[in-house]
Amino acid sequence: MTTARPTTPTTPSTATTPGKPAEARTREELTALVAAGGHPKYLLFWGHRPQRDGQVGPGALSQWWPSRFVVDGVEYPTAEHWMMAGKARMFGDERIVPRILRARTPAEAKALGRQVAGFDEERWVAGRFELVVAGSVAKFGQDEALRTYLLGTSQRVLVEASPMDRIWGIGLAADHENAVRPAQWRGLNLLGFALMEARTRLSG
Repeated sequence: MTTARPTTPTTPSTATTPGKPAEARTREELTALVAAGGHPKYLLFWGHRPQRDGQVGPGALSQWWPSRFVVDGVEYPTAEHWMMAGKARMFGDERIVPRILRARTPAEAKALGRQVAGFDEERWVAGRFELVVAGSVAKFGQDEALRTYLLGTSQRVLVEASPMDRIWGIGLAADHENAVRPAQWRGLNLLGFALMEARTRLSG
């Protein structure tokens, strides 16, 4: 995931004002719901290590979780591969897409994504959230165990507790006292909100 200082216009506004914390799609919406008396239940995650018992756990929420899925006949080894390939296509850099798809690790795919030609920050900010939502719908929708896990998080607010990522995560570790205080987050938690939107779409 990209580590950068957050900018203001980062996610599309929802069509209606959310009534529950699980319906929030931005840090600002969640903060307002908490201020109005909401009491969210949080699920904090970071990293992609599997559970010791082999069951699907919070690590599956990571973009780097190894789970192949297919969209329009193209196979993606991880959601990170999907995101970086989508980034390249967004800016018309089809040249680098095959290299991203062949990347042996999500870290390698991420590094290639930073080489995308014609990158424009404003366009990326406008399109990145929906890109990750779509990838998450495909990832969790095509694997029954992953789907069951995501839907099982129910009304929880999903939080990427990455102390290093202020765009896709909250810029705080899970053990930080402010990790469950959205008004105090240092990051935007875009991945958490994208997963919540994917959860809503898959439950419909």
